Amino acid sequence: MLWVPQWFAKKAIFNSPLEAAMAFPHLQQPSFLLASLKADSINKPFAQQCQDLVKVIEDFPAKELHTIFPWLVESIFGSLDGVLAGWNLRCLQGRVNPVEYSIVMEFLDPGGPMMKLVYKLQAEDYKFDFPVSYLPGPVKASIQECILPDSPLYHNKVQFTPTGGLGLNLALNPFEYYIFFFALSLITQKPLPVSLHVRTSDCAYFILVDRYLSWFLPTEGSVPPPLSSSPGGTSPSPPPRTPAMPFASYGLHHTSLLKRHISHQTSVNADPASHEIWRSETLLQVFVEMWLHHYSLEMYQKMQSPHAKESFTPTEEHVLVVRLLLKHLHAFANSLKPEQASPSAHSHATSPLEEFKRAAVPRFVQQKLYLFLQHCFGHWPLDASFRAVLEMWLSYLQPWRYAPDKQAPGSDSQPRCVSEKWAPFVQENLLMYTKLFVGFLNRALRTDLVSPKHALMVFRVAKVFAQPNLAEMIQKGEQLFLEPELVIPHRQHRLFTAPTFTGSFLSPWPPAVTDASFKVKSHVYSLEGQDCKYTPMFGPEARTLVLRLAQLITQAKHTAKSISDQCAESPAGHSFLSWLGFSSMDTNGSYTANDLDEMGQDSVRKTDEYLEKALEYLRQIFRLSEAQLRQFTLALGTTQDENGKKQLPDCIVGEDGLILTPLGRYQIINGLRRFEIEYQGDPELQPIRSYEIASLVRTLFRLSSAINHRFAGQMAALCSRDDFLGSFCRYHLTEPGLASRHLLSPVGRRQVASHTRGPRLSLRFLGSYRTLVSLLLAFFVASLFCVGPLPCTLLLTLGYVLYASAMTLLTERGKLHQP
Repeated sequence: MLWVPQWFAKKAIFNSPLEAAMAFPHLQQPSFLLASLKADSINKPFAQQCQDLVKVIEDFPAKELHTIFPWLVESIFGSLDGVLAGWNLRCLQGRVNPVEYSIVMEFLDPGGPMMKLVYKLQAEDYKFDFPVSYLPGPVKASIQECILPDSPLYHNKVQFTPTGGLGLNLALNPFEYYIFFFALSLITQKPLPVSLHVRTSDCAYFILVDRYLSWFLPTEGSVPPPLSSSPGGTSPSPPPRTPAMPFASYGLHHTSLLKRHISHQTSVNADPASHEIWRSETLLQVFVEMWLHHYSLEMYQKMQSPHAKESFTPTEEHVLVVRLLLKHLHAFANSLKPEQASPSAHSHATSPLEEFKRAAVPRFVQQKLYLFLQHCFGHWPLDASFRAVLEMWLSYLQPWRYAPDKQAPGSDSQPRCVSEKWAPFVQENLLMYTKLFVGFLNRALRTDLVSPKHALMVFRVAKVFAQPNLAEMIQKGEQLFLEPELVIPHRQHRLFTAPTFTGSFLSPWPPAVTDASFKVKSHVYSLEGQDCKYTPMFGPEARTLVLRLAQLITQAKHTAKSISDQCAESPAGHSFLSWLGFSSMDTNGSYTANDLDEMGQDSVRKTDEYLEKALEYLRQIFRLSEAQLRQFTLALGTTQDENGKKQLPDCIVGEDGLILTPLGRYQIINGLRRFEIEYQGDPELQPIRSYEIASLVRTLFRLSSAINHRFAGQMAALCSRDDFLGSFCRYHLTEPGLASRHLLSPVGRRQVASHTRGPRLSLRFLGSYRTLVSLLLAFFVASLFCVGPLPCTLLLTLGYVLYASAMTLLTERGKLHQP
């Protein structure tokens, strides 16, 4: 319990245990402060909780604060197992909850109270245990096998426990502990429900990521110093627990293949100048490790098997946050001044922040991002949500868009030429351009290009790769990679190893490599392994895929135009009349679905525009001739036969009938061709239509079946008569056209096996909305002329008898003239 002096207890009145604790912070036990905060988190409003937390952070010493820190971090970001949602930052939006949103953003801001708490604990060198079991799969597996991961983020942090490898923990400083939880909350928390429409870019989590990146990876100036917990000034930043890699070695490839055992976590003297950016390096490494490092090269190679089980599936929200990281990293790296970015700058004394800018992307991001994208390209569903992955990939491919000297597009909207200064980036990221482009081609060939969303994705990729000079730089990079080693004797002794981009503190780094061909080869082998099979983007295999895509684009344009023509021919009230049953009914129930039908003529126009421009961009990239494209257009004429009817989908004849080919499946999916299917069964047993009342149809069927069973003999006798009464009964009781029905087959046609059916009475027409609405309209019009229900019924009956008699005479006369 809280002990309070008697002389003060008579005058002081505390509204909560926390107020009593804050009155005497030097007399409190840590457990009491934690219990008070937990109680207030249940009983007090959210705004009051945050106000109390700010006071606690300001008034209490680090000795008491370190016991509440793990609980507070979990309360904010949720538990690692996803059970506790915390403050639910991924759903919190300013326009929906403005008060809570402003409080949270102020509390978690890089210069806010929570970060003050982090620095307050950091000054005392407190450590917090983080379970290895919640780390990404490859990292967890490596540590549990007692192999030290390549990333220096984990060096000198693994703590052994008596239970063995499964009970391992990382000993993290407060800043690392906070950023670990912040980054993992994107992964560990349950996905947002589909019914909850939340725009990711408006959420508190997304905006906090942007603020942290702007604060710790500044594009202008230097990283702000740690905030002081006292009003006197700034507190010194303690050196990082992880020894810092000499920054002159950033971006180079490590050639050692030795695996380091966890027990050999040796220390190296850190460069004191690097202490000023250790928070920046830690933030980037944590973001990359938690968001991208879910696939290793070995795991990626295993995932190529169609029977492989996915170990981790990213969400669309996850991909959008990664794209934000990549865009900021490009801006961060491009903020180097021209004299700092030049190769000669490596030999001069530069600040750690400048070296970090130069090495951030190639050293920390490239390899893990490539494997992440490869997995997304191969396993993401073939739907419009792939747009998020596509834009993330295209953002990485265009660092010049985030350069400070970028120029606005001209008035003629012509794309700006990609400068030659970006050729090293293209060459050192060759697989990002070439192999992923081929992967996109394979995806595009399996999607419905008639859909405006899929057409837009093809257009976006084609537009990016068609930027002037980009295709030439990619082709030059491929030539450097395919350049044979035998013609360069001074490079024959080199061994292309699979280097790591994350660095090692145990072996020296080689001098900078200036040989462009060697750098490209080293890049490819580091990402794919030395036994990789490279498919050139401008080779014959990829060109064949491009020609197939061009053909499908032409077919999709033709299909979109056909759908547009069908929509234009349909009257405005067609749907309403179909519901009433006054338009022609499709008794076969066939319908070709496409999102164009839902979005109208504007979508048809957009689809045609996207596909037309995409085709032109592909022609520019791969230098396709106009004759080749014209052949695809002419080939569309073969999709119709002499009678103007569409041909069947592409098939081959097997032992059990026709078998669809891959082209035939594509034709059906995209509505290019289809089988003509007609209902051949008993019309009385057809599925209930949307224009019929289900319960009434079933009741009428039972009634007509009872009548047919009870009076079958009498109806047969009446229909066998040769006079007018017999003809009248045959018109109503005999199923029309039964004898002329055929069984249709793609291979041929044959007569349906004879099945004798007697005359039947069908009352199903009374169960349709059309009949009932027609009768109601007739009675309503009759009431306007003062005609009662009974006379109206007699008039309708008399009118129908006259109509049926006329139809009977016409039917009999038509039969007499048949050959």
